[in-house]
Amino acid sequence: MVEFIGKRLTDLCIVPVGCVVLGVLKIMKSLPLILVFLLVSINSAAQSSRPNFIIIFIDDLGYGDVGCFGGTDARTPSIDSLAEEGTRFTSFYAQSVCGPSRGALMTGRYPHRIGGGWTTNGDEVFVSEILREAGYVTGCVGKWDMSKRRYQEALVPNSQGYDYYYGALGANDGNKVTLYDNRKELETTTDMAGLSELYTDKSIEFLEAHRNEPFFLYLAHTMMHVVIDASPRFRNRTGNGLYADTLEELDAEIGRLLAAIEEFGLKDNTVVLFTSDNGPWSNDINRQHTKNAKHVRWTDGPELAWGSAGPLRGAKGSNWEGGVRVPALVRWPGHVPAGRTTDAITSTLDVLPTFAALAGAIDRVPKDRVIDGVNQQALLLGESIQGARDGFLYFEGDELQAVRQGSWKLRLPDLKELRTWTESDHGTNKLELYNLERDLGESKNVVNENPEVVQRLLAIAEASKVKRKESL
Repeated sequence: MVEFIGKRLTDLCIVPVGCVVLGVLKIMKSLPLILVFLLVSINSAAQSSRPNFIIIFIDDLGYGDVGCFGGTDARTPSIDSLAEEGTRFTSFYAQSVCGPSRGALMTGRYPHRIGGGWTTNGDEVFVSEILREAGYVTGCVGKWDMSKRRYQEALVPNSQGYDYYYGALGANDGNKVTLYDNRKELETTTDMAGLSELYTDKSIEFLEAHRNEPFFLYLAHTMMHVVIDASPRFRNRTGNGLYADTLEELDAEIGRLLAAIEEFGLKDNTVVLFTSDNGPWSNDINRQHTKNAKHVRWTDGPELAWGSAGPLRGAKGSNWEGGVRVPALVRWPGHVPAGRTTDAITSTLDVLPTFAALAGAIDRVPKDRVIDGVNQQALLLGESIQGARDGFLYFEGDELQAVRQGSWKLRLPDLKELRTWTESDHGTNKLELYNLERDLGESKNVVNENPEVVQRLLAIAEASKVKRKESL
């Protein structure tokens, strides 16, 4: 008996000629359904092979605050678990202050290219826009700080690639923030102690709602920015002061988020990046102490509203390592090596091209403008030791202040954009050269002993100034 696409002729019809025609017609009629099924299957496979993305962005967290980076005042088991299950990046750079750092993270471009400070131009392409165009649902929860700390229609999250937003558009210096649900203004709250829990609640709601589709969540916590506070069950938890108490609560909320990721079955296919926007605010202590004490009662221990840069020199608002080198952890089980530490130079600037590559959307990265970030996919996945960059440029506004190449860092002379906070460290304001591999704390200026290195880094600085002018 003749077989036809798995069926016998007699099963199709009685008359041989007619049955062949009828069989062909039946197959042709079913082809659209078969094609739809195949396309859906292929699309589903592609969707499942692409990871979800979560960025946990902490405010003013110091390099030496969390346990896996040497911190001892606060217990941070949830954050430390990301180091155990993922990779710890010890030469990871942000920008020196809040708003510019967030703009660089979102666009892969230095702040002077995108608006300069706490405004990111509306025509910039955000990582959220790239991922949304690639089929991801996108959510932002927490502190925005890229629209001059107020509602501006073209500059708020829902206009910059985010399907969902809940949070505050500005900082909490005055012990208050105004909350928004998407574009709707809700209320102004003075409950700084409740923000970490609130933002975690909203993040978990977002994950639960979109657990069955590719998603990108950007969670930008207001803590540890002055004014800091902890909820009653965490106050006096550590005996090491309010900063440590607040950090322990933040860690517990991160633990709650990580537990939800696992509960929803998302852990194995979700890239989690944990990092900070800049270094600790430990170089303006009199003003920050007064600001916090005005609104919040201190707990047992030191009256500190700021963290620690650990072994690094400097702090927030400076281009010493303590101002811009921040703790960073990445977890993606089965892909990002677990328990690894890398000192390869990386940056928040690299997030946009790297996430785009992992999402299969590298072709969506803008080609009509300079992208300062590089694709660090190979480094992330353990396929490269050195990574895709060998240096970093340290800007304050439009002023290039230092250059790093390999282990060498050259601090440039005659700098103008220097903050006047009471404990600010301005150095000599002459040429200063440091070998960061041997002298992480930038304590020994070896400019006179290494003239060839100085000339090489000066050439890089000059070339970057020329390119900067051409790109503006």
